[in-house]
Amino acid sequence: MFQLSRDIPFCYGHRLMNYSGKCRNLHGHNGIARIVVEGDQLDPNGMLLDISLIKELVQTWVDESLDHTMILSREDPLLPVLRDRGERVFVMDDNPTAENLAKLVFNYAKKVGLPVVEVIFWETEKNQASYSEHPRRGV
Repeated sequence: MFQLSRDIPFCYGHRLMNYSGKCRNLHGHNGIARIVVEGDQLDPNGMLLDISLIKELVQTWVDESLDHTMILSREDPLLPVLRDRGERVFVMDDNPTAENLAKLVFNYAKKVGLPVVEVIFWETEKNQASYSEHPRRGV
């Protein structure tokens, strides 16, 4: 089985609803989403897929939708205020945790047809979360 990955860095702000820690306050991160694709066949050029497809399909969406954007839960009372001020806001049905952001990017990569098997999301250089539809092998 072959795997290929591409890291997509982006800056974003968020806060967590119904949370008592300091992340309940608006704050920002320099995150990285690693898109991992997998397959058992290589094309005639010896590639699983042209890695520029990940850039074209996913990084473009991340740059346009998430980069330098406030990512908030649909339940956040600040949404109307930020929208009225013309601020960039991306609305999620769930809390914008690292886990949910990994799943968001995974679902988008899958929707555009990439053979994605996992998205690993670094919220900080020390904290990461991942999402996959299948349990890890050997775990």
